Amino acid sequence: MSTGQRQLSPSSRAHLPNGHFPVLQRAHYEPPWSNTSIIGVAGSSGSGKTSLSLAIINQLSLPWVVLMSMDSFYIPPQGEQLQAAFRNEYDFDSPKAIDFDLLVEKLAEIKAGKKTDIPVYSFEKHARLAHTTSIYSPHVLILEGIFALHDPRVRDMLDLKIFCEAESDLCLSRRLIRDIRERGRDIEGVIKQWFAFVKPNFTKYVEPQRNVADLIVPRGIENKVAISMVSDRIHKTLKEKSKEHQQKLRHLGQVSEDMALSDHINILEHTNQVRGINTILMDPDLDREEFIFYFDRLAVMLIDKATEVGTRFKPCAVHTPVPDEIYQGLQVDGEVSAVVILRGGSCLETGLKRVIPDCRTGRILIQTNVRIGEPELHFHSLVEDLAEYRCVMLLDPQMSSGGAALMAVRVLLDHGVKEDRIVFVTYMAGKMALNRLMSVYPEIKVVVCRIVEDLEPRWVEERYLGC
Repeated sequence: MSTGQRQLSPSSRAHLPNGHFPVLQRAHYEPPWSNTSIIGVAGSSGSGKTSLSLAIINQLSLPWVVLMSMDSFYIPPQGEQLQAAFRNEYDFDSPKAIDFDLLVEKLAEIKAGKKTDIPVYSFEKHARLAHTTSIYSPHVLILEGIFALHDPRVRDMLDLKIFCEAESDLCLSRRLIRDIRERGRDIEGVIKQWFAFVKPNFTKYVEPQRNVADLIVPRGIENKVAISMVSDRIHKTLKEKSKEHQQKLRHLGQVSEDMALSDHINILEHTNQVRGINTILMDPDLDREEFIFYFDRLAVMLIDKATEVGTRFKPCAVHTPVPDEIYQGLQVDGEVSAVVILRGGSCLETGLKRVIPDCRTGRILIQTNVRIGEPELHFHSLVEDLAEYRCVMLLDPQMSSGGAALMAVRVLLDHGVKEDRIVFVTYMAGKMALNRLMSVYPEIKVVVCRIVEDLEPRWVEERYLGC
């Protein structure tokens, strides 16, 4: 059997007729931010590329649009070149000054929906700073720079190519203001660079990009018609991608509808105590304080089970209080981290802290768009070295359709967490949602207390949080 398949557990096979046992095959899933739409905005220095890009972002009025400047990819000058840079005698307006290989690499990672770190370049120091800027999950990326349309490898990844036009006198005045205010330069140095490098290189390298542009925008932010055209095209593209994503989610539900549960799904043993607590929690007349008390008890059991299935143990000798007596025991091999899927996942945090008091915790906010029924990633804050943890728990008290769970697991994978180290912890889940999740990520583990009807409304967080 291939690594992408899982046999049914013996208990599940008993329900299948004629000895035919369907196999849960690994399905393909792409989140909404995969195949990111990238727009390139080129033009002369001071032509208004950044202002035009910001105007487009403002017109789009979307939370998943990122502006990336090619200035971040300048190759830091060294030796004599560095001294020339401080004398305003280094050519920053030649394609040779840009690290196109690194730019292509980062754009490819963004296009594939992966997290990437962008360098930060200091024009005052003429060097890259120690820290970087992270970019993850944009639906639209606007790349602006004088050479945004220069390299054919970059052009191949662009969905829309824009060239921004402006008169040379206006460009010079804008560059003077910017470089003096923001980059600590003087008038003489700016003018020196303009006539030595900027102006001749515009004719040689920048202006030819006009011929490969899909849209030429004169007058920058004053050109409201062009900005509206760009915005309408992007909205149309995102709408089509949204429909494709919803169709994929529905297809995953149909394909996995008749599948038996994976053997990586661990259902909490329904002892008399667990059944008693469930009975109490199901009572609609139970007051909120009592609900929280009993749910926290059940959360501790779920986290205990998740720790058992998601971690490994190694031998450990302990000197006991009894003199000369050593106990040969076990201790957890590696650290455990957790990621709370807001807002419902916070219901499981009390149980988490009681089992693992020092557990480092991150957060993800995924909300379903009420108009289209599609889960959307609004926020993520994760532990920096998350990929190094032996076990990463995803906490969410209910799994209804499985859409948010699919998205949350993908976020962890994109941040370097190995699939077999992820444990999804939930109080209850529908069979279709579980099969959706396991068909795409068969190596993860799931700990669940109750299997319920598909698409059951999310009521646990309302009872627990009181709103």
